[in-house]
Amino acid sequence: MAEISPVYEGKVVHAGIFDFKDVYKFIYDFFSGYEYAVIEQKYSEKIKAAGKDIDIAWLCLRKISDYFRFRIKVTIKVTGMAAVELMQEGVKIKRDKGEIEIKIGSYLERDYEHKWESNPLTKFLRGVYDKYIIKTRIEAYEDQLGAEVDESIAQIKSFLALEGKR
Repeated sequence: MAEISPVYEGKVVHAGIFDFKDVYKFIYDFFSGYEYAVIEQKYSEKIKAAGKDIDIAWLCLRKISDYFRFRIKVTIKVTGMAAVELMQEGVKIKRDKGEIEIKIGSYLERDYEHKWESNPLTKFLRGVYDKYIIKTRIEAYEDQLGAEVDESIAQIKSFLALEGKR
């Protein structure tokens, strides 16, 4: 069984005006740009009197080596989203108004191909390998993954701030 250890978790909350399609595409393109395979595990919309609620769950995977894989879980929750029209430079534009919450959790997955699971001896050797032989490599990958998630959160915050000002 693959060993999955949590590395870093962050959240972005924005209430106000944004373009949901642009936000969705921006986040998708960000992770695709880092060569993650983005798998949409859930997408649901509920229309309520206060507006539309949307729940999205993604699993982003990136192979680092035959032994390591980065795993990022992204959840996007939109509540009370309603279409609004704004005037921008004398032109009417359509945007969305509501609250959006984006949670990003990252995990380092070791032995995701289950090569070290064949018998108890190789399982024991994997523990020794992880603890003593590649400990610094594990820490370096955790730092890299944490930095990528931190960068994604900063980029999303900046994007939402710009979207709200347009």
